[in-house]
This record gives sequence, structure tokens and C-alpha cells, in this order.
Amino acid sequence: MFEFLHQKVNETIKITNEEFEFAKTLFIPKKLRKKRFLLQDGDVCLYTTFVERGLLRSFTIDDKGNEHILQFGLQGWWVGDLYSFLTEEPSEYNIEALEDSELLLITKSSWDLLLDEVPAFERYFRTLIQNNLIATQRRLMGTMSTTAEERYHKLLRDFPDISQRVPQHMIASYIGVTRETLSRLRSQMVSGN
Repeated sequence: MFEFLHQKVNETIKITNEEFEFAKTLFIPKKLRKKRFLLQDGDVCLYTTFVERGLLRSFTIDDKGNEHILQFGLQGWWVGDLYSFLTEEPSEYNIEALEDSELLLITKSSWDLLLDEVPAFERYFRTLIQNNLIATQRRLMGTMSTTAEERYHKLLRDFPDISQRVPQHMIASYIGVTRETLSRLRSQMVSGN
């Protein structure tokens, strides 16, 4: 179950087999069925999670009952609420499996131990957090400065199979439009307008 994690780690840092074997002892393998929650609003995020297989979404629900999707967690991605994980404050997010998923969970104490014992992992997680910050800033700027059509095209360009794996209302939520607006965009794409 650790093959994809090993591959993704080796794309960023070089570690020995012994270091990776030690790292494996700190993770908790978990299978999460479709429509089950890894984290719910109001709970403390006890784990940061690597997606070995499957698909999850991180989202919040506003006072009017509208869902706002922050992230889709695809194979090879990390999901969690970093703020809640680091501070032990209750999370504002829900993380739900959209497909049956195989996950690798690590607790804060195990994460700290990993960073202490295998310093290369500190560089690995620093790189991930930096890349996440850059992606978040770009997404925020895109939300403020691009059209819904441009955001939809970017999503399809970045994740070509997303429309086969995720219901359209969730795609609409992710790009910040209503279902009706997304339906109109898709119709315009089909008709070539």
C-alpha cells in the first residue's frame, strides 16, 4: 500500500530504503468507503493524509447551506486541515470520500518524529507546503480575476478526468458558480459558442 507514497516522496527528495521503512512504521493505513467522512466540521484534524488510491473532497458549508469545495484530493495528494492538525483547534472543514479510497494517515506526534528522525522529510513537507501556498494564491487570484468559463477550462485542463469522476454540482461548487451557470457553460462549449 505504500508504493505510490514512496514514488511521490522520491520525486521530491532522495531517501534511503531504511529511512522509508522507518517512515512506513509511522503511517496508519485506512480504507475509506465512498460517502464516508475522514474529517467533519467541528472535529480536530488528528491526521494529515496521503491518498494512495481514490478521490476525496475537502469542503465547508456556509450559513445558507451552500457547499464550498476547497480541494479535491486525488491519488498522490495530501489532504487534511493543516491549521487544525498543527494547532489542535476544531476544523471548519469536512473531508469526504467520493470514491472508495486507500489512505495513509499520520498523527501529529508521528509526523514530528518523522521530521526529527529523517530530516529529508522536513524538506519534503516544506516543499509541499510551499507548493500548496502557491497553488492557493493562484486559485484565489483566478477566482477574483478570471471568468467562470476560464476557471472551468483550467480545471478540465489540470484534471482531464475530473468530469467523469465528480458530479457536476461539485465541479460548480469548486469553481464558484451555481449548477445552472455550469450547465450553461457546458452547453455553450458543446454548441461551440
